[in-house]
Amino acid sequence: MQKINIRNKRASFEYEFIETFVAGIQLFGTEIKSIRAGKASLADSFCYFAGNELYVKGMHISEYKFGSYYNHEEKRERKLLLNRKELDKMDRKTKESGLTIVPLKIFLNPKGFAKMEIAICRGKKHYDKRESLKQKDHKREIDRMMKR
Repeated sequence: MQKINIRNKRASFEYEFIETFVAGIQLFGTEIKSIRAGKASLADSFCYFAGNELYVKGMHISEYKFGSYYNHEEKRERKLLLNRKELDKMDRKTKESGLTIVPLKIFLNPKGFAKMEIAICRGKKHYDKRESLKQKDHKREIDRMMKR
């Protein structure tokens, strides 16, 4: 089975992760086929509550090449599947302290179902971003010295 791992690379730069969850995604048949082909993107996507349900908005899944008229909408809102206890916890945290929910990656579990890793996050300030870049450069320099 092919290993699918679609990541939101910008999220770790823009946000500080507080807690992560794994959620199922409600998909159509052509959507899962496109994900298995690696044709999805999490850039500029975010999660929000509508009523008591959690949805992801802005996630792009390309149309399936062989889909004909059964194809899906590329940027439609998709429902995330979590336990009620997890949903209540996330809803409480986002309302009380101004946190946000961001998708981190899409992967396939051993049964072949598409899952999304999401995180409750706090936005980084400009100086935090500079500090994380410095740490990244410093780590890269140390790794470079160790290889020599």
